[in-house]
Amino acid sequence: MKEAHEINHQLQLVEAIKANDQIALKQFYMNNYFKIEALVLKNSGSVEHAKDLYQESFITVWKNLKADKFTPKNETALQGYLYQIAKNKWMDVLRSKTFKKTNSLSDETLDVLKHESEDVSIEDEYSTKLIATMSAFKNLGQPCKQLLTHFYFEKKSLRVIASELQLGEASVRNKKYRCMEKLRSIALSSKS
Repeated sequence: MKEAHEINHQLQLVEAIKANDQIALKQFYMNNYFKIEALVLKNSGSVEHAKDLYQESFITVWKNLKADKFTPKNETALQGYLYQIAKNKWMDVLRSKTFKKTNSLSDETLDVLKHESEDVSIEDEYSTKLIATMSAFKNLGQPCKQLLTHFYFEKKSLRVIASELQLGEASVRNKKYRCMEKLRSIALSSKS
């Protein structure tokens, strides 16, 4: 009986997230951040990496819930789903050439990261970033929305997307980069 109640709670949470219930989104966002931060910090990442990864993972979960691509099967399914997406995304980052080339943390860098994590009010900052990012995605042009959706949410490779759009892979990569920059710009300008 208890398990049915907890699964029902997960279904209610999913419905609240689908409906963009600010309280449910904020609570789910805050309740799961530290698990993802711990994952990133234990695996060669920084607090900034964790913040970026969590935002990206949270938006992926939100999009997948909106598209009915996930239904919870137990009382912790949604949290586990978020963790698995974050873990997969972090493994992709760790495997990337860019991360391998730029990731050399000194003691000074670790001290800076420690102070940042102590000084930042996570609750306010993350809920603001989430709202800004969600709003920015809505305001993106249709071609950018479509490209980012194909790449990040449908997990299509650049080669497949290029084939579908009848463009070169390098062109699609550049367009994706420009779309991400545009998304960042819109999100950052809406915070100001």
